[in-house]
Amino acid sequence: MLIKRPGSRYQLKPFTAQDYSLLMDWVTDEEFNLLWGGPVYQFPLTIEQIEKHIARPEVHPYLFQVEGQTKGYVELYQSAPKQCRLCRVLVANESDRGKGYGRMLLDMAVEKAESEFGAEVVSLAVFEHNFRAVNCYRGMGFETYQADRATRVFNGEPWTLLQMKKLL
Repeated sequence: MLIKRPGSRYQLKPFTAQDYSLLMDWVTDEEFNLLWGGPVYQFPLTIEQIEKHIARPEVHPYLFQVEGQTKGYVELYQSAPKQCRLCRVLVANESDRGKGYGRMLLDMAVEKAESEFGAEVVSLAVFEHNFRAVNCYRGMGFETYQADRATRVFNGEPWTLLQMKKLL
């Protein structure tokens, strides 16, 4: 189902097979792949990996559009009754970051989690050194409830994963 606020220039639309190449173009290196996708995808992304992941019934992927232009991606993962996780959140182009698109994308995803999936809790995981994302999530009312030290290591550097949630 397409989510569009009345009179809004923003919308979430279902991610389909025709959109796979967008993700493959946006995720350009191994470090970014891990930062964005965690362990779900190996770099480089392939159609087979994307198909296998989004075929899971609990995974609901969407593209974020502004005035008909695709600007980002997000997944809602239905982790349990009344609970959703925000996963693989992305404002695709660096030039579009810092313009409030991430917050709008997240607002719409949280709204969708609540209205379509009956979520009362929305959670997410973000690497601690992804400062922009952490600040955005905190500004939206997400609170850290756990810090998993060294869950991933990239080029010998341990990354801490913050587990965050928001009650709806």
